[in-house]
Amino acid sequence: MSNTKATGVAYLDPEFSTCYATEEIGYSAAAQGTVTQATDKSTAVTLNKSMGRITMNAASLATATNATFTLNNSTISANDTVILTISGGQATAGSYNVFANALATGSVSITLRNISGGTLSEAVVINFCVIHGAA
Repeated sequence: MSNTKATGVAYLDPEFSTCYATEEIGYSAAAQGTVTQATDKSTAVTLNKSMGRITMNAASLATATNATFTLNNSTISANDTVILTISGGQATAGSYNVFANALATGSVSITLRNISGGTLSEAVVINFCVIHGAA
């Protein structure tokens, strides 16, 4: 069986490859995974997939406080970008900010900040996606 449905146009540019899509682009199910954080919100996790879901530990996090942990991931290179989205585990939307920092080959540091105005003890779920850059 062949795929005959056009989803976009791709062409080579002298400096990079460009792809225009008219439908969704993403990773296959084999490139996705899940991991649950043990112990507390600063415990490192390992998931060697290009995209996935991290369920954080439900430890208490005071208001205006950060919890930072490391995502160890063999698919990450120093040329990549990691996108993060809170996708669940919070009782009230907008209670947290999440951001990536300290990207290195094989890992990225992730920070969750409680902006709710009160102490929270929730198992926040974070979706991540690695956009792979050229070497």
